[in-house]
Amino acid sequence: MSRQDIDIAYFRSLLEGRREEVLTRRDELRKASGTVDLDQARVGRLSRMDALQQQALAKAADSRWVSELQRIDSALVRIRTGEYGCCQLCGEDIAQKRLVADPGVATCITCAGLKEKT
Repeated sequence: MSRQDIDIAYFRSLLEGRREEVLTRRDELRKASGTVDLDQARVGRLSRMDALQQQALAKAADSRWVSELQRIDSALVRIRTGEYGCCQLCGEDIAQKRLVADPGVATCITCAGLKEKT
């Protein structure tokens, strides 16, 4: 497969849709995870611990959403520059099945495997 065989409009649409979904979920998460009230007179110790744990989980989820947005934005830049579907490490084409499974992927399966080993 060569990069010319990739339906760029299809992948752009997938990425833009995923971007909107991530932004929506991230906004919902941020609204749901406010600051933790540590007033011992109003909230019991276990409730505070639970609230702190929920806040930590929300921060971790937010970090994952930020990372996903960066991957999506990077893929959209590669579409605009004509580099989409090309492995960012070795320059070979990325298999279309891999792009369908994860449109934001930047490396071929071989380079992804090598990167995980290091």
